[in-house]
Parts: sequence; C-alpha cells; structure tokens
Amino acid sequence: MHILPAFRETRNETLFDLMRAYPLGLLITHGQDGQGGQGGLVATPLPFLIYADEGHYGTLRAHLARANPHWHALRQAAECLVVFQGAQGYITPSWYATKQETHEVVPTWNYATVHAWGAPRVVEEAAWLRRQLDDLVHARESIRPEPWAIGEAPQDFIAAQMQAIVGIEIPIGRIEGKWKMSQNRPAADRTGVADGLRNPQDPHGNAALAEQVAERHLR
Repeated sequence: MHILPAFRETRNETLFDLMRAYPLGLLITHGQDGQGGQGGLVATPLPFLIYADEGHYGTLRAHLARANPHWHALRQAAECLVVFQGAQGYITPSWYATKQETHEVVPTWNYATVHAWGAPRVVEEAAWLRRQLDDLVHARESIRPEPWAIGEAPQDFIAAQMQAIVGIEIPIGRIEGKWKMSQNRPAADRTGVADGLRNPQDPHGNAALAEQVAERHLR
C-alpha cells in the first residue's frame, strides 16, 4: 500500500483497535485453477478476531462456510492479505480555509485502513472452532444488556452448525496502517474539515471520521 510518511501508523495497539472496531476484514488470496474452483484472486469478507498477545503482530482468527471453496485455496496459500477498512468519507474543498484564499483546492477522500499479511492455516478441530465461535459471540454480545451466548442454543444444533464451517488462523507476519486524515493540509484546513464533518446538516457529515481527523490534528 502506498503510504506517505504523514499518513503512516505503526503503533500496534492503534492498528488492533481499528481491527476490533471494524472486524469485517476482506480475506484475499491468489488461488490456482483446480483448487476448489478458485483461480486467480479470491476475496471473502469475514468477521475476524485479533489475538494481540499471540506473536509480535498478533494472530487473526475467523471461520468461513465449508461450502465456500476459498478454504481449499487457503490450504495451498503461502501468504494471504486481510484488509480492514475503518472510518472513511468524502472531503469537499468547501471545508478548506484556503479555498477562500487561492481556490487551488480539489476534493479528496479520507480513510483509515489496516493491511495484515500472514501464512493462513485451515483448522477443522471441533475444540478450536467452538472457542472461535464463543470468542466471536462474546466480543459482539458482551456490550448488550442481556448478552446472548451459544450455550443457549441446543447443543446438537450447534454441533451441526459447526460441521458446516472451517476455521482460519493467520499469525500476522507483516502489518501496515494508513490514516489519511488531512494531515498534509494546513492547520486551518484541518480544522475546517473536522468542523464540516461534525455538521449533521451537511450531506457529507460523518461524526466517526470527524473524530479521527480531530485526533490526528492534535498529534
């Protein structure tokens, strides 16, 4: 990924926080003809969990449907890429203070993204799958007033559901983060962008993105 120095993010915990907040990652591999019908580039969106204390860059775990032939290609893949997309949105030149001065401005797009590479491992062990499901459900349900748990469903039903999935484990060998949040603009322009994004009356208002722009503005 092309990253200007101003946009590069290297702090592991910040990268992991984005993965936790936006867990639906796009798993990308290069398959080969004859491996589950997966030739060329293959991509599957999956909800991932990051285990930050396992390995220098953490370990990703997820599961996918056994009916999805992508897992056959994963068995042969030396490396895969998982892309996590965080807050993002259109930036209008109308928010820039410099527009009033020179009019030498153009629109852009602000976004935060994390790219993680690693060698995938396909897992079919029942204990591993059950832990992955329990961890995933807990991660999403724990914020609810009355969290749902897998144990509430009939065990024979859960066992049958587990037969229909396979697990994916990816120790992260390389990771990159890019926070393009107007850091390359003058301070007045960055303030204008944050204020514009905070405006609920603006058609391009985006509170989540405004928070990211303001945080980077203060660094």
